[in-house]
Amino acid sequence: MADSGGGRRAYIGSFTSEGGAGLTAAAVDPVSGALTVLGRTGAVPDPSFLALAPGSGILYAVSETPDGAVAAFSVAEGGTPRLLAEPVPVGGDAPTHLAVAAGYVFTANYGSGSVSVLPLGPDAVPDAGGRGVRGHRGSGPDPERQAGPHAHCVVADAGWRWLLTVDLGTESVRVCRLDHSGAVPRHEVPMPAGTGPRHLAFHPGGDWAYVVNELESSVTACHWDDDTGALEPVGRTPTRPPGARGDNFPSALAVSADGRHAWVANRGDDTIAVLSLAGDGGKPELLTTVSCGGHWPRDLAVDTAGRHLHVANQRSGDVARFDLDPATGVPHQGGSLSVAAPSCVVFD
Repeated sequence: MADSGGGRRAYIGSFTSEGGAGLTAAAVDPVSGALTVLGRTGAVPDPSFLALAPGSGILYAVSETPDGAVAAFSVAEGGTPRLLAEPVPVGGDAPTHLAVAAGYVFTANYGSGSVSVLPLGPDAVPDAGGRGVRGHRGSGPDPERQAGPHAHCVVADAGWRWLLTVDLGTESVRVCRLDHSGAVPRHEVPMPAGTGPRHLAFHPGGDWAYVVNELESSVTACHWDDDTGALEPVGRTPTRPPGARGDNFPSALAVSADGRHAWVANRGDDTIAVLSLAGDGGKPELLTTVSCGGHWPRDLAVDTAGRHLHVANQRSGDVARFDLDPATGVPHQGGSLSVAAPSCVVFD
């Protein structure tokens, strides 16, 4: 999707409850990767996570509030995203993540520990009348963080055959089959005890998935079979160097398009962990960590060209831009955009 100047765009979600603007659209410089604000809208409170429907000119945002909702915006015109309809309740508390696939919007509702399934109408707006909510059950060993379910992430595979839901509280990943009814649960895969799984990303080769562990500061590499939906944890890689001290809570992970590197945001250490995915991607190795360029990196994303990494630093109020070394994958900061309380960044 191009803006009026023919370039790419970025969309930044932020917490309005912390002084953020809500949803920001920005032009992306094709050479430097620098972001320039095109417009902002506070039409939806706390749009903490965003997802673009491929090729549609529609951007979806969760509203991470106790009365959780999801909203659809048109971004086809460029400039300020235009709200298409009133936000639709998801039937869950504090949705933190969403995915758009197979004619549905799926949200992970952290507060209520559930996943919502909303069909898209012909106008691309979620239909509350067809909404389904699937509650998770279970707990983990941490009595403060895992007393009950906390769904944190929903991810569809590249072929839109499967939906994977990551739950920090139950310490598991649920695998659902995508079909005309939305998502049909198939099986639940336990993750290593005490790790606190938060987010998941696939390797572009299709045989591996990586789970970011918020409570252990690690990434679990899982073998993935897209024929059967089998997910098998095979090993863990730390996101901080040996001897690191103090609280640290990894948030998000991005994988390079060529499958050679991955980057994880460390909240607490305020660093980006650089992982090598040598070979088939099954044995991640921590290469180094670098400063995130701010404080409390909640999200990160690689731009469409694959040359720049952008980090949403929630507490310092900026989206830091990094040039990526194509050989080593090491990020080098090139600048930043001031955005209050940013929580997510996506590229068209």
